[in-house]
Amino acid sequence: MTVAPVGIRCPEHAGKGAPSPVRAARRARRWSYEGTGAVVTRALVAVIVFVYLLQLGMGAGVNAASGWIYQHFALVANAVYADGSPAGVAHGEWWRLFTTAFLHYGPLHLGLNMLALWWLGAPVEMTLGRGRFLLLYVVSGLAGSAGALFWSPSAITVGASGAIFGMLGAGLILEYQATGSLAGNYLTLIVINLAFSVGFGGNISVGGHVGGLIGGILGVLALSRLGRGHAAYGRVGLVGVAGLVAIGVLSIAVAYWKVKGLA
Repeated sequence: MTVAPVGIRCPEHAGKGAPSPVRAARRARRWSYEGTGAVVTRALVAVIVFVYLLQLGMGAGVNAASGWIYQHFALVANAVYADGSPAGVAHGEWWRLFTTAFLHYGPLHLGLNMLALWWLGAPVEMTLGRGRFLLLYVVSGLAGSAGALFWSPSAITVGASGAIFGMLGAGLILEYQATGSLAGNYLTLIVINLAFSVGFGGNISVGGHVGGLIGGILGVLALSRLGRGHAAYGRVGLVGVAGLVAIGVLSIAVAYWKVKGLA
């Protein structure tokens, strides 16, 4: 509201020069590259499904646990190619920390993760905007890979669940900034999913889930300047970008530290 000589009026009727919080918020959202619909989330789902179909086309089999793409892009610390040459993150193949989020073990694994990515990623993207969301997704994926290697360095890991848990962590902080309470929907989802991850371990990467969750939480805190601002408004800024980059670099460092046998 705006104080006027005749009382308090809403900004839309207080004159052409009056500030409008609505217009200011819209400008801030445009600065953060937010558009109509969760475009980045849709693009990520489309790319991941395309990669799976490409694996099938290259003869990988329904579970997609073999083939050239799997051998060169799945997350593994130490491995050997068919020609006997060394493979894995320990041998400098750093891209595996990123590309593993685009691979999945079969249609069930793929379908569940893509459904979760759409449900959890779209609201975060619509809140943060495209640019922030994409940066956060990448950082969460790297943190998830670091967590997976830290927890089970000898396992071969694929899946977008680390980055998806990052969206849960992001939603937790965004919900807190909106309501002032952590005891909301996102905390409930986090508890349920972590309990499922631990209780039904098997082939589930607990470390990847926890690492991604931590990455998402830290990422939104970086965007909001450790709570001094709000992650959804204004320009990303140097501090926010530097914070996200630092989280990504730290994740890569943790991954290399683990696979080099320094833990």
